[in-house]
Amino acid sequence: MRQRRQFSAEFKARVVLDVLSGQKRASEICREYQLKPDLLSRWKADFVTQAASVFAGDERSQHAEQRVAELERLVGRLTLELEVAKKAVLLSAGSSGSR
Repeated sequence: MRQRRQFSAEFKARVVLDVLSGQKRASEICREYQLKPDLLSRWKADFVTQAASVFAGDERSQHAEQRVAELERLVGRLTLELEVAKKAVLLSAGSSGSR
């Protein structure tokens, strides 16, 4: 049984960009790399539909930065509350020990 060829994401992107940019025609690429036209069409469709996800990384990183800032504020507030609670315990222990 013949084993299926596997293509890297970089190869697929390069081939699709060659077609979309007009550097080569789809038929030329199919002949050159021995690809079926429907496979190349599927790669082009996937490339075009997922193109927006390239820029989604900016949104994800902004959301992550906002979350980190929020958590840092929370840690600061909790640290302050802990310090106040420790002082209150020390003060109450000191005042009850003097009676």
